[in-house]
Parts: sequence; structure tokens; C-alpha cells
Amino acid sequence: MLETPDVEGTVAFYADVLGFTAENYSKEHQWASLERDDVTIMFSAPNAHRNMPAPIMSGSLYIQTDNVDAVWEQLKDRCKICYPPENFSYGMREFGVYDNNGYLLQFGQEVTAP
Repeated sequence: MLETPDVEGTVAFYADVLGFTAENYSKEHQWASLERDDVTIMFSAPNAHRNMPAPIMSGSLYIQTDNVDAVWEQLKDRCKICYPPENFSYGMREFGVYDNNGYLLQFGQEVTAP
């Protein structure tokens, strides 16, 4: 469950830019569950009992795909980019973008040997 000060904007970003569907969304309770393929991500408004001024996460959300280059083509002009597609020595081709909250989303695909 990730926090966002803008649940409605986050639902719009994940639906319009990333192709997710809001399977459960409550404007009243400021909560949403979004799904695409085998991925489910949940968001809620910040908890009033916690004192965090903005969404924070020291890591990233990593999403494996069968065609990382096609996903890159779909997203590269619609998101803030962290890094473009790159092949890494650990056998993955991946790229990173930021969502509307500043969360890092990494998309990766196993690199097959030539």
C-alpha cells in the first residue's frame, strides 16, 4: 500500500499512462487498487496519524515484462525518466521512470544470450 496525497491523480496516471484498471476505487475513503496483467498496486491517502509530508520510498517498484523495449516506447514521452533502457551485467534489460508521486518504477526483461 503506497501513500499519495492525490489518489484521484494517481488513479488517472496509472490508468491513462501505464494502462492499469482501477478495480476498486473509493473517492470517499481515498483508496484505490489498480491492476494490469498480473500486477496489483494499491494506493491510499496519507494516514492522519503519521507525520510524513510527502510520499517516500527508498527502493523502487520493479515490474518484469516480456517486451521491455515496447513498454519503453509507450512510456518514454509520458513520464519523467530516471534512466533509459540498458542491458545490465546481471542479465536484465531495464529502464526506470517516475510516477506522478515520485515513486521509481523499473521495468525489466531477462536478456537472452545471442
